[in-house]
Amino acid sequence: MTNATLELSYALDTFYFLMCAALVMFMGCGFAMLESGLVRARNTVEILTKNALLYAIACLVYLVVGYNVMYPSEAVSSVIPGLQFMLGSDHTLADIATGEGAPYYSGMADFIFQAVFAAATMSIVSGAIAERMKLWPFLIFAVVMVAVIYPVEGYWKWGGGFLDAMGFQDFAGSVVVHMAGAAAALAAVILVGPRKGRYGAKGEVRAIPGANLPIAMLGMFILWMGWFGFNGGSMLKVASLDAANGVARIFVNTNTAAAAGMVVAALVSRAMFGKTDMTMIINGALAGLVAITAEPLLPSAGLAVLIGAVGGALVVLSVVTLDRLKLDDPVGAISVHGTAGIWGILAVLFSNPEATLSVQLIGTVVVFAWMFATSFAVLWLIRAVMGLRVSEQEELEGMDLHECGMLAYPEFIAASAQETGASGPGRRSASARVGVMAEQKGA
Repeated sequence: MTNATLELSYALDTFYFLMCAALVMFMGCGFAMLESGLVRARNTVEILTKNALLYAIACLVYLVVGYNVMYPSEAVSSVIPGLQFMLGSDHTLADIATGEGAPYYSGMADFIFQAVFAAATMSIVSGAIAERMKLWPFLIFAVVMVAVIYPVEGYWKWGGGFLDAMGFQDFAGSVVVHMAGAAAALAAVILVGPRKGRYGAKGEVRAIPGANLPIAMLGMFILWMGWFGFNGGSMLKVASLDAANGVARIFVNTNTAAAAGMVVAALVSRAMFGKTDMTMIINGALAGLVAITAEPLLPSAGLAVLIGAVGGALVVLSVVTLDRLKLDDPVGAISVHGTAGIWGILAVLFSNPEATLSVQLIGTVVVFAWMFATSFAVLWLIRAVMGLRVSEQEELEGMDLHECGMLAYPEFIAASAQETGASGPGRRSASARVGVMAEQKGA
């Protein structure tokens, strides 16, 4: 290849990588909209603030520490990565002209792509502990998660560690990202406990409706769109005939699995509850996306339908099962990313001849054990030092006022409190606080 051709190919692959990173970054908006739509109005500001801050913190921490752990220049072993604390300079024409094995896209593009993956992993935890975990303990956990916990298991597969050497197959992260985030979320849910009033004394499950289902649906479609960058970008190139065809196939399979997951979740929820539950069809689409993420390149479109459909069915059953176990997950994050992630990593066996059942199971168990155990330990320590959960009164009045000092819908909440003033001290207290804050601000 001539130097001009090399430069053009390098530029195209780099540009494609950057655009995919932008799509994955926009998934942060999807998580924020989905979660804020599925929580009560009095917790909206806090969960939006949490999603914005966790993205910013994840990017900074991954820059300073996380990326160097996940992709070290040297490894102490296949289990423990080295550390270099730098990104290094980018590639020159001389670098890309060295022949086979030469870099074909910018190293900085690789960093930003990996950084938004780290942020997405942390976002999974956010929804599972919504409406009762304090903001700053969560953000402290985010620092440790993105600096060490996630990068270590990411190194085991994508950084050249022992899972990669064993032949563990996970194309874009059904386990490395999604189930990993779900395992951390499960640890948090166990330590924080369920929301007040979620479960009755006799085991009954009480619905706690979200405040803004249109926003939740918007969040789902943003995540669906962002997934094209999540899976498509994991191809790592586009500037050749085979790569371009592969990217197109990934887009088709990603879209197909999501559609199948949504339709099957609608059918299963209708059969189980007698109604077409919109929150279940949202999670069905997301479960289909998680399931196909482990191998979106090799399956046929027909197989992608099957993978997504099973994911859509499993997520409904998983949500119901977790509620029976009194594991309160307001957005279904553990079911979407955990249950569907495990199914997706096993479904790789249908299309990838290099995958084996034993290695896929070993990789899944190792990642789950690492993520759950380390997350549980860190969160337990944070709870011992500063607590994880807001007080019962703060939970009743809403986290927006106590954590952020403002409300997303002040007129609506104040009016509701006045109309139903006899319904409880929590509503009257919240309304009074709105009035005091308004006076202090000169509103």
